[in-house]
Amino acid sequence: MTRFVSYPLALATALTLSLTACSGEDDKQDAGTAPSTPAPSATPSTPSSSTPVTRTAAELTKALLVLSDLPSGFAQEKDEPDDGSKPFSSSSSRCKTLVKYLNATKAPGSKASVTRTFSGGQEGPYIDYGLDSMGTAAEVADLRDSYADAVDSCSKISLKTEGAGTTSMKVEKITAPSYGTKPFAFRLTGTSGPKRGLEYTAAVTGVDDVILSVGVLASQGTELDPATEAAVTKARQVLKPA
Repeated sequence: MTRFVSYPLALATALTLSLTACSGEDDKQDAGTAPSTPAPSATPSTPSSSTPVTRTAAELTKALLVLSDLPSGFAQEKDEPDDGSKPFSSSSSRCKTLVKYLNATKAPGSKASVTRTFSGGQEGPYIDYGLDSMGTAAEVADLRDSYADAVDSCSKISLKTEGAGTTSMKVEKITAPSYGTKPFAFRLTGTSGPKRGLEYTAAVTGVDDVILSVGVLASQGTELDPATEAAVTKARQVLKPA
């Protein structure tokens, strides 16, 4: 089930994968640290043109991290077809936009979208990477701002897991890794229900006309920064500015 978390952010993908693994396996594999491809510069990129850029899925795929870019101990997860489920919900109208984004399979307005998920053993971490071509840097900025506003407006959502019931998830903005253009980040934490204590962090940032997302499901929240750095570095190397 491929979804867009941070755009995609394949949040539900990671949650589904980890919930399945953690429910039935006790063996833990040491995956080391998260990806840390050296970045030539951590300064935000500057949008170079307002002319729409056409990106193909094949082009975006080349800009995603591959298994060889990650530390030893990681494995690439098999892509699962979208089953049409919508695991996130809320009774509050203030959370309508965030729920829509978290349940989406790609970024709204995306011209092309690709995702890839890696796991570091039976208990994680699980790391999602996503790239969505928006056409222009302005479209990237608008969507990023809309997502950030949606997080600010919503303090709690519900996550329904097949066979496990519903978990209440706290929503909060966190300090974002300082890579890409106007990065922001948030955390979802299970506060009650069958998945209480479950923690997922996500970062959303821009690389010119492409919106880049990274999501991490792990017991320790230390992987998001190096994972985002590695993802932005490769995307900049492969995707030439407009």
